[in-house]
Amino acid sequence: MVIYSRDAEADRAFFRDVLGYKNVDAGDGWLIFKLPPAEIAVHPAQGPSHEFFLMCDDVKVTREELTAKGVEFTQPVSDEGWGLMTVLRLPGGGDLGLYEPRHERAHAL
Repeated sequence: MVIYSRDAEADRAFFRDVLGYKNVDAGDGWLIFKLPPAEIAVHPAQGPSHEFFLMCDDVKVTREELTAKGVEFTQPVSDEGWGLMTVLRLPGGGDLGLYEPRHERAHAL
């Protein structure tokens, strides 16, 4: 996965320092992050598009923890049926979904 950013250094620092993701330096500060377990779903759409969400066990607690670290959230927690979701703002200006799933988790397979 690649995230394109207007401020890549700030977003790299966010993943490293705020989220605490371990990483390797591929050279010249180009950090490659180890991510938590991941899942992928395919939904019907009119045209190609992609979304990336972080998943957590308790979205309200995670939101409180990240807010205490200075993270800005652009949407309140909403009940989407399949889970509880919010959106945080990356330092580079992009948005990143965060959700607590109510569905069975595939990464446990």
